[in-house]
Amino acid sequence: MSLIAAPFPVPPEEGTALEVAEGIFWIRLPLPMALDHVNVYALDEGDGWTVIDTGLANTRSRLVWDRVLAGPLQGRPVRRVVVTHHHPDHVGLAGWFQSMGATLLMPRTAWLYARMLALDEQPLPVPEAQTFYRRAGMPAEMLAERATQRPFNFCDVVAPLPPGFTALCDGGTLRMGGRDWAIRFGSGHAPDHATFWSGDLVLGGDQLLPGISANIGVYPTEPEADPLQDWLASCGRFLTVATETQLVLPGHKLPFTGLPLRLRQMIENHEGALTRLIDHLTTGRTAADCFLPLFKREITGAAYGMALAESVAHLNHLLHSGRVSRHLSPDGAWLWQRT
Repeated sequence: MSLIAAPFPVPPEEGTALEVAEGIFWIRLPLPMALDHVNVYALDEGDGWTVIDTGLANTRSRLVWDRVLAGPLQGRPVRRVVVTHHHPDHVGLAGWFQSMGATLLMPRTAWLYARMLALDEQPLPVPEAQTFYRRAGMPAEMLAERATQRPFNFCDVVAPLPPGFTALCDGGTLRMGGRDWAIRFGSGHAPDHATFWSGDLVLGGDQLLPGISANIGVYPTEPEADPLQDWLASCGRFLTVATETQLVLPGHKLPFTGLPLRLRQMIENHEGALTRLIDHLTTGRTAADCFLPLFKREITGAAYGMALAESVAHLNHLLHSGRVSRHLSPDGAWLWQRT
């Protein structure tokens, strides 16, 4: 079994670009959170560039892009933007690039999600969201506090997406940077997440990350979903085409080799979490009561919401597979218990 290795152990400085394969440049953009960066890539098209993912729509990201475009990208225009999935740190500046003449390519599901969420501004949480978090076991005082605060809105960090894009299709082929890339969709972290495969190069987005786990969460938009099943199935499909020598260019952290081992790790990590969770559910517990068996630590602060979403995802997976049951408590929270 090969090890996971990082051939480029030092990331590019802000405003610079590092060539990781002929004509493929790795760029980092800042994020205002614990995971403080997102990786994006520029592929040389001769008279311009194809950019893979974009970062958030904020002043700092635009300033970094201005430096990159004028410096390492030599003032040549971005002709195309390819977005792997709909999350804001990947699609945030797609509309900005479109306003400067770039065309946009992304999975249809991802574009529809991004555009819908960017147009759905909510000054306060909607009742359905409050119900979702109450049923997940969020403490009453936290629910009351959130009820008076502006929730996260896509439009705060995603530039307007104008009508007009080209849909990427699973199983298709896209020519970028002088190479033909096979398009393979994954799911679980985001529906219809595009990855791109060309020889020993893979553009993995958040579907193929080293060292950290992509968030697998259930949210108020689809409260009964089972994204963990989608994630595990995606990892299994990718194993059939993964090789030890492929250089994976991920959406976060460092480019890496050893993809087969990493995929097996991701599957085993979730299977282990499910086993610990089953052992924990000897009595009825809320999703908020399940952080310790899932994450091996309690979660507070800014990470609480994503942890709660991931807890619900694991519980939904066990429910759909018949390994747990649930009933509503008097205060309106789902209590989950192994069958």
